[in-house]
Amino acid sequence: MIDILGYLLIFLARLIDVSLGTIRMIMVVRGKRIVAACVGFMEVTIYLLAISRVLSRMDNPFNVLAYALGYAMGNYVGIFLEEKMALGNIIVQVILEHEVDELVEKLRDNGFGVTVVEGCGRKGMRHLLNVTLQRKKLSKLYNIIDNHDKGAFVTVTDARAIRGGYFTGVKK
Repeated sequence: MIDILGYLLIFLARLIDVSLGTIRMIMVVRGKRIVAACVGFMEVTIYLLAISRVLSRMDNPFNVLAYALGYAMGNYVGIFLEEKMALGNIIVQVILEHEVDELVEKLRDNGFGVTVVEGCGRKGMRHLLNVTLQRKKLSKLYNIIDNHDKGAFVTVTDARAIRGGYFTGVKK
């Protein structure tokens, strides 16, 4: 029974520390130094507890297995948490063939700032819509675009910083 609790402790410690590592990296990329440092402190503390238990009992392969499984699940959980947190801002580019004004109006009516650029594609004139938004609003944007034109070409990129312009929900 004690061995099983030990394996579970190793697994959970590794799951938590790897998940925290994912969150820490997001904070580093977003420039959140203090949050990244605090998360890093917790991450390494948990890591040291887990690794010390594994290294002190290297003759037990189940410790190594619990460690490796915790690492694998930590990656999975970290990615899941990152998706749910939906931190930061993104830039969405939408390329349409027709009925651009209708979609632009729908997007603006729903609080999205839109800039329209004309361009030439393989099949002639196209319109490129640039929309900058908070990541957590992406599914709402997708729904509006899909209801308008399921064939629209959409790309999403991260925006590290935003300055000026029309952007809902941001304190100036």
